[in-house]
Amino acid sequence: MTKLLKDFQPNEQLDIPVLIKSADVREAKDGSKYIALVFTDTSGEITAKLWHAAEKATQDFTTGTVVQLTGKREVYQDRPQIRIKHMRVLPESEQDPHAYTPTAPESIEDLQAFVKQTIAEIQQPVWRGIVQYIFGAHWHEFFTYPAAKTNHHAYEGGLAFHTVSMMRLAQKIAPLYHKVNEDLLLAGTLLHDMGKTRELTGPTATQYRPEGNLIGHVVMIDEEIIRACDKLQLDSHSEAVMLLRHMVLAHHGELDYGSPVRPQLIEAELLHQVDQMDASLTMITMALTDAKPGEYSERVFGLDNRRFYQPKPIED
Repeated sequence: MTKLLKDFQPNEQLDIPVLIKSADVREAKDGSKYIALVFTDTSGEITAKLWHAAEKATQDFTTGTVVQLTGKREVYQDRPQIRIKHMRVLPESEQDPHAYTPTAPESIEDLQAFVKQTIAEIQQPVWRGIVQYIFGAHWHEFFTYPAAKTNHHAYEGGLAFHTVSMMRLAQKIAPLYHKVNEDLLLAGTLLHDMGKTRELTGPTATQYRPEGNLIGHVVMIDEEIIRACDKLQLDSHSEAVMLLRHMVLAHHGELDYGSPVRPQLIEAELLHQVDQMDASLTMITMALTDAKPGEYSERVFGLDNRRFYQPKPIED
């Protein structure tokens, strides 16, 4: 079988088709242009730099383009990278970016069934009505979009898989603390990242939309809740709606991380902690995929550039 991008080992030569997930034209210290690239296929992604990029290269090698990549996998500052030897744009008949996009480890059908069941379990009518309305407006996008451009769950279906993983965690933790309102926790968890269906461009060569950079998904989902209240003729200033809005507005936990308020409900704090847990453990799991027993992973940018150890098998 043909090797994929992440199958190649350090110092191994490669010559394979890949998708340019992002291409950022920058200026080097000597004044020349170079392109900071992220290549991807269904196995994952690796960065590279095309130095001394001519004008034609900046026009040809753009985000969303499928290219034949020849080069060598290397390691730089504990991170994998590709030393580019040659690139060429593949013919139009072979330009299928979707074929090079990683997907969630669980089927869309199973994720959809879980979400439908969870929504039906929300007993509080205002929260259930708002969740149903918003999911009705973004159903397809929710199950195809990634949860992020990079770092965690950055693949097709990642948004739904991340949300479902969080709900599974929340459903295990909530019964341990009798003060937790599980309806509020589930409604907030279901909606917390829904704004990413407006913040991001989609699962293929994901980028931030202008409103994603200027406004952000935290504010966007709050807007969606207000819009749902208008359509459903609900009082957006009621206690129930206020609590749900706080859940999504506070889910980043810290003002420095994009939340306009910090969690002030036990459910909001739990949502934030579960969000952090799933994102962090997913990043660690992905990093350890390439680490051999007795070795360290590449540095994980989203976790303070830490490396993680892959233990050796322990004999009885």
